[in-house]
Amino acid sequence: MVRDFDADDYLAVLSLWEKTGMGGLERGDDLPIINETIAKGGKLLVLTDDADLIIGSSWMTQDGRRMFLHHFAIDPEYQGRGLSHLLMRESMSWMEDIGLQIKLEVHRSNEIAKALYCRYGFQELGDYVVFIIREPKKKDAD
Repeated sequence: MVRDFDADDYLAVLSLWEKTGMGGLERGDDLPIINETIAKGGKLLVLTDDADLIIGSSWMTQDGRRMFLHHFAIDPEYQGRGLSHLLMRESMSWMEDIGLQIKLEVHRSNEIAKALYCRYGFQELGDYVVFIIREPKKKDAD
């Protein structure tokens, strides 16, 4: 089943992200940030098994110009069963209804994920390199 994220899901989602290499708190993926992105027009979907255990996630945010697909993950124990398509169809349906461009990042060696994203219409964006500052230095107050 695919459903909206609830704050009570946070620890299970964080565990999933750590298990799948999506990171954790060091990336700033805490509950206040998730709630803030949802309040600003984003969505976090979770995929659950028959026992309501969280086995997948799809976090979608937006900046008013583009949608960003983050942390699309399926628990390794459940991979290879077609569940990514169930979660991707729900995610794409919601993002397409918003009507903005949709962007994502994927590790260049993740061939399975790249094939999934291409199947849903994503294309590589030329020769772009992604840069990030995870912890920007704050200016001292004068």
